[in-house]
Amino acid sequence: MAGDSRVLMDHNMEIGVTPAQVKKLPKHLREAQISTERTHLISDPAKKPRQRYVQKDGKCNVHHGNVQETYRYLSDLFTTLVDLRWRLSLFIFTLVYIVNWLFFGFLWWLIALIRGDLVHADEEGWTPCVENLNSFVSAFLFSIETETTIGYGYRVITEKCPEGIILLLVQAILGSIVNAMMVGCMFVKISQPKNRAETLMFSHNAVISVRDNKMCLMFRVGDLRNSHIVEASIRAKLIRSQQTKEGEFIPLNQTDINIGFDTGDDRLFLVSPLIISHEINHKSPFWEMTMAQIEKEEFEIVVILEGMVEATGMTCQARSSYLDTEVLWGYRFTPVLSLEKGFYEVDYNNFHDVYETNTPTCSAKELAAKLREGPLLPQLSLRSPEPKMHTFDPLNRMSERDPLSPDEDKEERDSGGDRGETNGSAAALEDPPLADGLPG
Repeated sequence: MAGDSRVLMDHNMEIGVTPAQVKKLPKHLREAQISTERTHLISDPAKKPRQRYVQKDGKCNVHHGNVQETYRYLSDLFTTLVDLRWRLSLFIFTLVYIVNWLFFGFLWWLIALIRGDLVHADEEGWTPCVENLNSFVSAFLFSIETETTIGYGYRVITEKCPEGIILLLVQAILGSIVNAMMVGCMFVKISQPKNRAETLMFSHNAVISVRDNKMCLMFRVGDLRNSHIVEASIRAKLIRSQQTKEGEFIPLNQTDINIGFDTGDDRLFLVSPLIISHEINHKSPFWEMTMAQIEKEEFEIVVILEGMVEATGMTCQARSSYLDTEVLWGYRFTPVLSLEKGFYEVDYNNFHDVYETNTPTCSAKELAAKLREGPLLPQLSLRSPEPKMHTFDPLNRMSERDPLSPDEDKEERDSGGDRGETNGSAAALEDPPLADGLPG
């Protein structure tokens, strides 16, 4: 065992890997006070809080000011009404109907006044335009009855009032238009698909670790409803300020992050939570970034999930974002799917949980260069069947023990059959030693 330890240490020294006993922990783990609650974000408290471009709930943190051509909002009045806040929408909904009833009630009262119905309504032989209309209040009530087609039967229009018949037709037509617009507006506002997006979840953090000997940026998405999102697709954007070679400064420049567009992996079958992976290759904006550079960079990753709501067929879009402090280097997501009797169980208590894994702190470019030269760290390709929140460090443990003499080693092998099996299982389950960095 001591000989194996020395061989592994010599191998690490040859390829430029820092020995595990002096490994450098990630910056977010070196801080003195870190919240351990699952719902809290793991972030660097030393960094000054930055303004988000997109909030965690998907709202874009952009306000449009000094808009001169406000008439453009009226050109699409229906969408303008739908986009209003609920309290303002309800106020306009009520106000439109009341104004409409009052306007036509005034016209009915005006016809009665001009014809003299208000004065001669009680005279025998006098035929009014509207029976039993003798005040503005009664005209207002008749207007409501006409437009809502209630028809109490007390106030009725007579056939000897052509102007009243014309007004009746106009109110019926305009009332139908008002009903269609306002009721349609409220229906769309109630059933708009962005409410469906409330049950689509994004993990609190994104992680960077090795998958199949490739550095990957990953985050998790899930759907809480049993009804599915049809034709679901996902894309991601890197938001950061950039200065061109000509000296032009571009604030909040958007760069596409490939999460499977060329392979079709961006098309999701979102029945259970999925881990979305972005391979950090030569086309990735993170290709030359090391762990130390990631900690110093200021950026934001915006993720957008789109699809059709199965129940209504309307297009739904859910958004979230990850700041640079919410991208954890050297972590993986805890599995949430388990097989029960006859079905698969998803445990959403672990949806946001991550566990530490052994990941080189060098850039993906340096890692790829070393892999082209030959097998770098065969242990990196191993996968732990069960996630562990604390990393097992065989070098540390071996360094704490004195090397065994040949006789002691033989005695331990002869008498420790059960213990040897346990240790072998533990070694198979644990991650390999953490590599702090690789020289280019």
